[in-house]
Amino acid sequence: MPTERITFPGHNGDTLAARLDLPEGPHLATALFAHCFTCGKDIPAARRIAARLAGMGIAVLRFDFTGLGHSEGEFSNTSFTSNVDDLIAACRYLDERDMPPSLLIGHSLGGAAVLKAAAQIDQIKAVATLGAPFDPEHVTHNFADALPEIISKGVGEVSLGGRPIRIGKQFIEDVAAGELTPAIGKLKAALLVLHAPQDAIVSIDNASQIFLAAKHPKSFVTLDDADHLITRASDAEYAADVIATWATRYLPLKPPAPPPGAPEGIVRVAEADPDGYLQDVNAGPSHHTLADEPEAYGGTNRGMTPYGFLSAGLGACTSMTIRMYARRKKWLLTHVSVDICHDKVHAQDAETGSGDKIDVWRRRIRLEGDLDAEQRQRLLEIADKCPVHRTLERSSEVKTELVE
Repeated sequence: MPTERITFPGHNGDTLAARLDLPEGPHLATALFAHCFTCGKDIPAARRIAARLAGMGIAVLRFDFTGLGHSEGEFSNTSFTSNVDDLIAACRYLDERDMPPSLLIGHSLGGAAVLKAAAQIDQIKAVATLGAPFDPEHVTHNFADALPEIISKGVGEVSLGGRPIRIGKQFIEDVAAGELTPAIGKLKAALLVLHAPQDAIVSIDNASQIFLAAKHPKSFVTLDDADHLITRASDAEYAADVIATWATRYLPLKPPAPPPGAPEGIVRVAEADPDGYLQDVNAGPSHHTLADEPEAYGGTNRGMTPYGFLSAGLGACTSMTIRMYARRKKWLLTHVSVDICHDKVHAQDAETGSGDKIDVWRRRIRLEGDLDAEQRQRLLEIADKCPVHRTLERSSEVKTELVE
């Protein structure tokens, strides 16, 4: 996934730092990600969601709000309204690059901000929130003890996540007036609300209020025992998968059809978890699955093994080839199923010194329908002509190059 480090002017002209995660293949849509209160564009949840969407052909812009991360400005001079204005400035930047966003994603207070901003951006077709508060003032409970000082002095320093943050009176007053009900009611985009029932920072009641205030189409998905920051890789990955799958219903993500005879394209495999073996497998923008190893070999067993994918390819190609032939002959074949057994274990074969041996796939084919013995025998012969079967039978060459 190529990533551009970019900057653009924020709501008051300060330079905002951002990352633009781009698809390797066709660019089909653009999303804008708003991070949580006093967080930043590089939190794990933002990176994971951006990577998953980029694999589908959706570019993702994630940026640091004014005064946070690598962006210029003083956070103590910002407010909830200025966050919304920063989002609109980010949309303006994407418009100028001919990449108008159609999907907004907001985490925590960023979720409240995208709900407020969406009503001001005509091209938005879908909005997703993660752990968002229904009332923006909710964030002030994180520093309730400092509120009297902030109000009396105009600014105060608080500790959030172990970091000193200066918060101004303007922010307190602005979030207190940040009513979201009208904006949610006017939302002209599909809404996805994701929230964890055990969220200790923003209770799930907030998600219920957001959902009830919105009109259809809307969806509500629980994040189970995820924490508010969605710090666990498995939770961030689940949220990414849900958003990516849901977005396909509302965004036009169909790539142009390749000309007849063109190669099928690139299957891209990338690590989803560098501490284990979980892999993201993307075949173009429309197809995604996971590869993994069993728990006994250090994996999490969340996807098929590499050998499993080989067996799946043989089984699928066998079934398709039989169906294609029977359809052409107009034979009464009602159902095909193929069982594949490959007597190897990938994790064992990956060990140094495992040696080479002949691979044997055992294939059992079931044919249902009004077929005579001669037709069944012919279909069995046709199974051996499937392209994957022939590829596995003959020797192959894998050419490898290191890409900078």
